[in-house]
Amino acid sequence: MANGVNRFIGGSLLGVLVRLVLLSVLIGVVLSVLGLDPRNIIESLRRLVLTFWDMGFEAFEWLWHYFLLGAVIVIPIWLIVRLVQSSRGR
Repeated sequence: MANGVNRFIGGSLLGVLVRLVLLSVLIGVVLSVLGLDPRNIIESLRRLVLTFWDMGFEAFEWLWHYFLLGAVIVIPIWLIVRLVQSSRGR
């Protein structure tokens, strides 16, 4: 019977319990950093989704700003290089 239980839980009872405790603490820290609260998980998940949603659009605004800033330099240089190369008959 002990072999069946060990096979079912994936090893010795003490080893499995230690791994589960350590994994639970690690996952708890990650979820805490994300702002999740086990006492009100639904509300915490809703806030997390809204936070990621808002951050996503801010990230696109940030990306668009730097794209435009770089494009002011990159596009004209690229166009000049292409025109020079085409005039040489390449």
